[in-house]
Amino acid sequence: MTTEIETPLLPYRITICGLDELAGHAQAGFTHVVSILDPERADPQDFTAYAPHRRVLWRFDDTVRTNPGMTVPCERDVRKILSLGEELLAEKADQLLIHCHAGVSRSTATAVILMAQNNPGRESDVFRELTRVRPRSWPNSLMVGIADEILGRSGALVRELRAHHAKVAAAYPDLAEQIGRHGRAHELPTA
Repeated sequence: MTTEIETPLLPYRITICGLDELAGHAQAGFTHVVSILDPERADPQDFTAYAPHRRVLWRFDDTVRTNPGMTVPCERDVRKILSLGEELLAEKADQLLIHCHAGVSRSTATAVILMAQNNPGRESDVFRELTRVRPRSWPNSLMVGIADEILGRSGALVRELRAHHAKVAAAYPDLAEQIGRHGRAHELPTA
């Protein structure tokens, strides 16, 4: 289980997890929670055991391409993340929990976007911090690509994402294999 970690890129502590880890964080005292769920997924009941917190719920699938019957993350979703980032700063958030289904792709992309938002030129630091917070991570490349464009990073976030994917594929070949089986083989590093 990942515990909350301070990062020099954000003024609040951050935790990233999957649905199966939510119950283990009930006593952590999060002030803010971001839930990213598939559109048809039932809302988890774990939050009834959490202390009072502000929670946002976004629903889109973990996909990077348009597929029939799937809700693809889009510019509107990334802009919501960026807007939340500004709100977290204004509210002086203390602890943020970001979760999706597995705590691997949508939640880690959200963390990348939040860390990159006010740190231009520090894209490599963003992925170094992500590795520290959630080593087994594979940020959704569509979300990161949209953020790169909105933030005017000229491909820097995307380049660092590719380098991150290569490192994670080497460290967690089972995850890379799973990513490839789920329609995202184009994200795998080439030999």
